[in-house]
Amino acid sequence: MVHGRVQGVFFRDTLRRRAGERGVAGWVTNRPDGTLEAVFEGPADDVEAVVRFAHDGPRDAEVEAVETSEEDPEGLAGFEIR
Repeated sequence: MVHGRVQGVFFRDTLRRRAGERGVAGWVTNRPDGTLEAVFEGPADDVEAVVRFAHDGPRDAEVEAVETSEEDPEGLAGFEIR
């Protein structure tokens, strides 16, 4: 979960591209409360790199907080914007 000014700043598309560059699968979506929710699956170092990017986001984003939790892999393929 990413909190702050994270909608309307191309966050989802930038995150999709970053994940693709690292070979990370998953998805990202805007939530009605103004947060962004994302799921990442892949090699630990690559997932961590994408999570680090989420702490900053694209140029116009203003990230206030990032909440992370670990879950069992689902076997996701590709990365989609929902």
